[in-house]
Formats: sequence, C-alpha cells, structure tokens
Amino acid sequence: MISRVEIEETNKMIAESNLDVRTITMGISLLDCADPDIDKFNEKIYKKITTYAKDLVKVGNDISKQFGIPVVNKRISVTPIAIAAAACKTNSYVSIAKTLDRAAKECGVNFIGGFSALVHKGYTNSDKILINSIPEAMKVTERVCSSVNVGTSRNGINMDAVKKMGEIIVETANLTKEIDGLGCAKLVIFCNAVEDNPFMAGAFHGVGEAECVINVGVSGPGVVKKALERARGVDFETLCEVVKKTAFKITRAGQIVAQEAARRLNVPFGIIDLSLAPTPAIGDSIAEIFQEMGLEQAGAPGTTAALAMLNDNVKKGGVMASSYVGGLSGAFIPVSEDHAMIEAAKCGALTLEKLEAMTCVCSVGLDMIPIPGSTSAATISGIIADEAAIGMINSKTTAVRIIPAIGKDVGDMVEFGGLLGYAPVMAVNKFKCEDFINRGGRIPAPIHSFKN
Repeated sequence: MISRVEIEETNKMIAESNLDVRTITMGISLLDCADPDIDKFNEKIYKKITTYAKDLVKVGNDISKQFGIPVVNKRISVTPIAIAAAACKTNSYVSIAKTLDRAAKECGVNFIGGFSALVHKGYTNSDKILINSIPEAMKVTERVCSSVNVGTSRNGINMDAVKKMGEIIVETANLTKEIDGLGCAKLVIFCNAVEDNPFMAGAFHGVGEAECVINVGVSGPGVVKKALERARGVDFETLCEVVKKTAFKITRAGQIVAQEAARRLNVPFGIIDLSLAPTPAIGDSIAEIFQEMGLEQAGAPGTTAALAMLNDNVKKGGVMASSYVGGLSGAFIPVSEDHAMIEAAKCGALTLEKLEAMTCVCSVGLDMIPIPGSTSAATISGIIADEAAIGMINSKTTAVRIIPAIGKDVGDMVEFGGLLGYAPVMAVNKFKCEDFINRGGRIPAPIHSFKN
C-alpha cells in the first residue's frame, strides 16, 4: 500500500524537483508476424502494433491526470527486426522501418525501438540486411530507433561488427547532415544489451519476453539534487543513505504508474527502470548532482568516484522499492541532454577520455556526444571497441551513441531540439587505429565468463 506520507512526498517531488515518469514503453513481440513476403510482413506488424498500442498514449495521459505524476513519453519497443523479419525474401528492410514509423505515428508515440540486430557472436543474413539498411532507415523515418549489440561478457566482441558500425555511423551522419547528423542520435551500439530497456534509442523487445509487456522508466535527477542540498556537509556514509532513500521514493512513484498502466492496458507489468535520466532543463541534471557533492564541474577529479557512488546507491534504493527492477537502472551521462554536462564540455572540464572513464561505473556509456564530422570510421570503431571492452570485462551494459557533425569541428554547436538537446562538438584523439580495427574476427570472452 502507498501511504499518505508517501503521496505527499511524491507531490512535493513533482512540484519542486522535476520528478516524472520519463517513459511508459510497451514491448510487443513480432515473432508471429513472420512471412517470406515483405509486404505481408509489413501488413502484419502494422496491424499488431496499432492493435496492441492503440490506447497506450490515452492511458498514459489519463494516469498522469489522475495521479498528478507527469508521464512525459509513451513509446513502443518490438522484437529485433533482424530476427522478426528473417523469413522475408528481400535485400532491404527500409520498408519495414517506414512501417514502424507509420505505426508509431498512428499510435501517437514519440519513438519506436527495435530496428535492431544482435550480432555479438556473428552475423545471420538478416542481420547483414538490417545493418546495411540503417542509414537509409534513419534518414526516411522520424520516430524509429535502431540498435546493434556487438558484444557480451559471455561471447566476447564481434570486431567485424564493430568495424562495420563505425562505417554505418559515418554513412548515417552524411545522409542526415542537414539536421546535424540527427539520424545518429537514433542509433546506439551496445555491449551486453538488455531485453527490457524502456529507454530510447536502445529499447527492443527481447525474445525471452512475454507477448506484450509494460516497462516504465522513472527519472529523478532533480529530486536527488534537492535531497543532497538538504544534506550539505555530511560524510559519505550519510550521503549514500540520502541517495538510497530518495531512489526508493522515486521508484515507488514509478511503481504506481507501471502497475496502473499494465492493469488498464490489460498486459503484464514488466519492470521499473529507475535510471536517473537528465533533460536539458535547469534543475534536471546529473552534472548538477556532482556539483552538489562538491565538484566544481562534471569532469573534475573525483567525478568517476561520485558517479560510482550515485549509481550504486540508486540501484540499492530502487531494489528495495520494487521486486521488478530491470532495464538499465542507474545514472545516464548524456552530454547533449544535460545542461550542466553541456557547460562542462564547453569549458573543457569534460573530455571524451573522462567520459569513457565514467562509463566504467555509469548506467550505460558514451551517450549523445557530437564529434567532428571529419572523424574517420575506423576511429569511431575504435571508440566502440573501447566501450564494448569495458562492458565485456566488467559484465555491465555499455553503449555508444556518437554523432559525427558533418562540416563542423571542435567547439561548434549542434542542435537536435526537444529532449535530445544541444551540445558542443567534442575533440577526438587524432592518432590512428585502422590497423587494429582491420584485423577482424572476434575478441574472445574474458576468463571470468565461464561460470557454468
């Protein structure tokens, strides 16, 4: 039961600290839509998505009004298309991306995820078709998000896929250069991708999931910052307790929304993802939490320790509040989506190398980072390989969502608008890695992967 005190605390967090439910994401299996005729496949997936998700936006809005908790985004994730469309006799999945986009518009959601492939141990023919379709698909769609998983702690890293994804990112950036490479903002490359992530651009509906589920992502950087403001000068043990208790309250608020949405839509409740996901709004920033902890700017010495402590205690507080915590759950560190991270990047406190160090302990990885448009595909592949290695060795999810800004260089600004925000182009190490990336093959799994 939710007590009156909890309700009052929730109302205060909403009014004063930007607490919101960042997304209600409906996961839908498309496995039963398989068909060798791609036109029939498109018909089937459009019908299934628009049938299951027809009331998703309305339910989200109704819950928001009734409970007073802002539900910012309503989204859909589907079975990775490289799996669902494997029977189709075609050499391009762009028409499928268009169908997903049309279904998303019909349902009124802002994003649909699952134009995805899982290639951590090798390629199927369908995987190759999907990956080659990504640049054009990102160009011709508005709401479709794409992801590719190139490594796992269990299987190692598919370096052929790493090389290919560097090339795909460059191609996508060139095809969407008129809008600062926005296509790349809808594309993420993973190691250890999870099947129940409600956040974009990496959401897809895993093959181990039910036919249809509701996953909810709760966000509360502003709430954590406000709590820390009331705990200035305390020692680290006390600081950790403050974060844990705050994460508990945030997760409880999300639990209300998740269970009610599942009940009204008559589908199972999946998980609560309690990731602290910032926005460009003042007061809704991960980097402001670092400042409240005592750092002058995000990126200053001590930032990785502060992030590790924040991430760990968010998880500890969340798992006490819900039996179904999943997704990514932790602290996101996107550059363009966090106004204080943007300022840290602009003044030079935050570098790509420091961000990479922070990804060892954060929720995901290098996220929403514009880089010079002249950056080579091999260099981007090297960045992906580094992040995948961090994820593989540490048995955590890591990811790269990096945006080559064609025609722009270090210090220039790129504008994505809305939740995706804006950011300065960040410097990339100029030393080459082509010979390393061109080796090909697979980096084997680490020794600690053998746990059977």
